[in-house]
Amino acid sequence: MFEKLSLLILPIFIITVLTVGMLKKVPIYEEFTEGAKDGFNVAISIIPYLVALIVGISMFRASGAIDLIANTLSSLLNTLSIPVDVIPIMITRSLSGSATLGIFAEIVTKNGAESYAAMMAAVMVGSSETTFYVLSVYFGSIGIKKFRYAILAGIIADITGIILAVLVARYFFLPNIA
Repeated sequence: MFEKLSLLILPIFIITVLTVGMLKKVPIYEEFTEGAKDGFNVAISIIPYLVALIVGISMFRASGAIDLIANTLSSLLNTLSIPVDVIPIMITRSLSGSATLGIFAEIVTKNGAESYAAMMAAVMVGSSETTFYVLSVYFGSIGIKKFRYAILAGIIADITGIILAVLVARYFFLPNIA
């Protein structure tokens, strides 16, 4: 029943919007094309921010900095029951969602979907945001140049998300610790 209902939701929504627009005598096609034009202009304006972000992330990964950090922290991580494989997720999640998903796919392929590392990585991916992407793209697209406390708040939220993800994963997926 829910499967059939889910197939009908989008057509019902579209018909409802068109019907309400016609009843209110809104020029629907003109509004649609104006919105599409605005969306295209936003897409053009965020390209420089996206390119800078992608280049920075690629350089960070290619430099080997992630591996160096993981190797440096490996003994501490073992003590805390945090797999070394999730370090790249901790580092890249604030920067790029697609890079993080690529790393997550590598963790699942290497360790298996049922592994502790894959489960912890999944919780981390779901409990944090791409802070720098959001700030650079969204703030950049509307012309905000001074981020003020947005970066600090985003980083605090990301760190909190990572800490809570570790605790949740340890509690639910590592039974000998709980």
